[in-house]
Amino acid sequence: MAIQLVRVRTLPHLEDVKGKHLLREIQSTLHISSITGLVTAKVYRLEGISVAQAEFLARHLLAEEVFQTYTVNETIIKDADRLVEVAYKPGVMNPEAGSILKAAADLGISEMVAADSSYEYGFYGTLTDDEINLILSRLLVNETVERVVTEKPTTLIIKGQPGDTRIIPIRKMDDRALIELSRDNLFLNLEEMRAIQKYFISLDRDPTDCEIETLAQTWSEHCVHKTFKATIMVDGQVKKPLYQRLRESTQQTAHPLVLSAFEDNSGVIEFYEGLALCGKVETHNSPSAIEPYGGAMTGSGGVFRDIMGTGKGAKVIASTDMFCFAPPDLPTDEVPPGCLHPHYLLRRVVDGVRDYGNRMGIPTNNGSVHFHRDFRAKPTIIVGAYGIMPAADAGKGQAVSGDLAVIVGGRTGRDGIHGATFSSGEMTHRTIDVNASAVQIGHAIEEKRMSDALLKARDEKLIRAITDCGAGGFASAFGEMGENTGVRIHLDLAPLKYQGLAPWEIWLSESQERMALAVNPAHMERLADICREHNVEVTVIGEFTDTKKLEVFYHDDLVCELAMDFLHHGIPDRTMTAAPQKRLVEVTEPPVPDNWEQICIEIMQHLNVCSKEPIVRMYDHGVQGSNALPPFAGVTGDAPNDAVVIAPVLGKKYGAIIAHGLNPVLNTIDPYAGSLWAATEAVSNAVATGANPDELVLIDNFIWPYPDEESLYDLDQAVDACVDFVKATGMPFISGKDSLSSTYRAPDGSVIKIPPVLCISCFGRIKDVTQTVSSDFKRPGSVIALLGQRDINQMGGSTYYDVTGASSPKVPLIDLTSLTNTLRSLYRAIGNDAILACHDISEGGLLAALAEMCLGGGIGATINLPAGNRADYFLFNETAGCFLVELADQVQAEELFRDIPHIILGNTTVEQNISFTQENICIFSVSTAKLVKAWQKPMQEVFGGC
Repeated sequence: MAIQLVRVRTLPHLEDVKGKHLLREIQSTLHISSITGLVTAKVYRLEGISVAQAEFLARHLLAEEVFQTYTVNETIIKDADRLVEVAYKPGVMNPEAGSILKAAADLGISEMVAADSSYEYGFYGTLTDDEINLILSRLLVNETVERVVTEKPTTLIIKGQPGDTRIIPIRKMDDRALIELSRDNLFLNLEEMRAIQKYFISLDRDPTDCEIETLAQTWSEHCVHKTFKATIMVDGQVKKPLYQRLRESTQQTAHPLVLSAFEDNSGVIEFYEGLALCGKVETHNSPSAIEPYGGAMTGSGGVFRDIMGTGKGAKVIASTDMFCFAPPDLPTDEVPPGCLHPHYLLRRVVDGVRDYGNRMGIPTNNGSVHFHRDFRAKPTIIVGAYGIMPAADAGKGQAVSGDLAVIVGGRTGRDGIHGATFSSGEMTHRTIDVNASAVQIGHAIEEKRMSDALLKARDEKLIRAITDCGAGGFASAFGEMGENTGVRIHLDLAPLKYQGLAPWEIWLSESQERMALAVNPAHMERLADICREHNVEVTVIGEFTDTKKLEVFYHDDLVCELAMDFLHHGIPDRTMTAAPQKRLVEVTEPPVPDNWEQICIEIMQHLNVCSKEPIVRMYDHGVQGSNALPPFAGVTGDAPNDAVVIAPVLGKKYGAIIAHGLNPVLNTIDPYAGSLWAATEAVSNAVATGANPDELVLIDNFIWPYPDEESLYDLDQAVDACVDFVKATGMPFISGKDSLSSTYRAPDGSVIKIPPVLCISCFGRIKDVTQTVSSDFKRPGSVIALLGQRDINQMGGSTYYDVTGASSPKVPLIDLTSLTNTLRSLYRAIGNDAILACHDISEGGLLAALAEMCLGGGIGATINLPAGNRADYFLFNETAGCFLVELADQVQAEELFRDIPHIILGNTTVEQNISFTQENICIFSVSTAKLVKAWQKPMQEVFGGC
């Protein structure tokens, strides 16, 4: 069938925004001066329709006549010196393709059989072949999923015959053969492979490829968390499993708001007026490392579906993102083989999160970005989501025998295969090639339609149980839903994106935007009607049974039959040994600065302190109209707040508060102290805004190197820190996730352990969103006070030590008793309207917090440093759980905070500079304008005006 080409570009007299941004990046990042101009065009290929129909779609669907022009079967960029087209590779799911087909059908053109889209780039200037190739490889083409189009396709339809189900002769394999079978895709150890071998010997048969893949997915570190469930040996002493410690500490709090903890796709707490809040935070490190745009998109989409799959279904009301990268200016020759440059990773990950959240209409309103050179081997990509639902629907649903197994949403393709097992293994130089099929491109509009349909079905009580098709696809979803009953699935009924998938590929595919449901047969007709109303595909692909077996058919062939007990409980128990590593950190202290202004500027422009506003502005944090306290505030709207406050029920004063904390640098030096810091930072951010510490709950995300004995010891210490934090504060963990594959193994055998990350997220309810406070100073003449117990001489891991080249193994230690008292005292003061502004102290120390507050108010400050302290340590110490507050007068401050550690530091001033004195001697003064310029510079250089 004929393929019609429609090309669309911005009208020549208007600015080509995409081309402008790309040109700036080529010039500033790649330093190619021979390029003088760049224009872009969108290319659409439409198969099965006439030229007239293509003209109709171009005019009514694909181009906006106010600012765009189009051609049909003709070039549109005619005078460029070089013209290059970049498209997704065949088989990579292009989200636009499905939307084009559906929109065309809605416009009355149903003859179209396939569609695709791509971009054309027109380059102007005397570029060499080497320069063009550099632009393509560094900025435009990720060879994992994209290609340069050199030949016009004869068809867009992907054809193929499904592969046969293979029998794996595991019963005859020796240990070497078992490990070889596992190496690239299964990521199971020898003991686990032997357990599978023994099971099939007992059945007197060999497994199918579908059965082997199902077991590998279910037993993967990503899905079963076997390290967290292992018995830990430390110095010959037996310790409880990590997961058990976290659960028991939460249970011991008996927190009155917790409705569901560690039981469902997200944790759930009681909200107000019969409603419930839920939260979940996930990682998508491995997919993002090899295709950052698709990896980040599907990370966001996946965690949204965790919320949609909690209880009987929740509405997503907020999104968060926390990233860790190597510096964007890292020399190219320092990027390990098989890894992508951090500048490209940073920009494309941000693009992915932006596009998914914005297109679904979900506000991305809390996050952070962190940098460390050792993230050059693999980034850490953390995404979170929060939702609201009726409390009556918050309990995890359970399928019963006779229920229908239903799939709702997107179709199944080859994308995402081996995603669960791939995310459980070390990264190597081969990963980007061997595991390319684990990459997916999300389709946010599909998920939005599905979400709306499922919420309506929930409200009509049509859903017995629901979960998302996350890691492992159908295998994970229906395998878990049918654990207590049994389930029979017919893969030939599953809607496919294209033909040619083997049965095990259909079963294990992680294609996005799909949810699995258990539905009473009596409700199926109404569910189908709702899905039809929302333009969402729904298909019955099986039924739940009473056999306690997983049975998977492809037509008449039984391709998988496993006992549920073996599938979920047959994995061998682990006992793992943890041993401390010797950390040889040289102690070198910096001299007291002789150029204070320069040190302050270096602190403010440090990548871990600088403003991330250019990133935040890409996200629509105001969509849904719920933002009561946005990410930025102040007189010019560019001063960062510590947490986000949303009012998700329109017309109601009550709301939700969301915050987080992490510090990979501290975890690298001292995992116990660094983990306490992360939890303290998360909670401090929330309380600084007005949260009640007694109504906050926590989510943990451990992103750790592959657990050898030393990394396992560090992980053990981090979990102990979390448990101690729960015991001291009464704040429970109600959800969590571990990702234990942050290790890179180079071709020469050398190993890079990516810095361990513990991200603690925090959320809770707040009675009145108007009883909150922002970080910006409100007026001149106010009193500035410092609250909290500081460990002032512990400077290891600080930004100050980094910029001065100093080092120490002694990082700030949190006094948990003092912290608890400080949090409660601050909450009472905010609730009594005594606090005008509040900002917690974190990276950059007191100086950075003070500068940000001055920036927000458009004013300055005079600060008197207490005697007996090193002035530089007092200014730059980063002990978490400490706060700068603005109050009306000193008497008020002394009265409010008499029972907790506090210091009156000085006053706000009209002059826009900050001056520091100690013992009546002026140490230095610096203009806020210089600090702000330094603070805003780094990310502006990366993102410009994007």
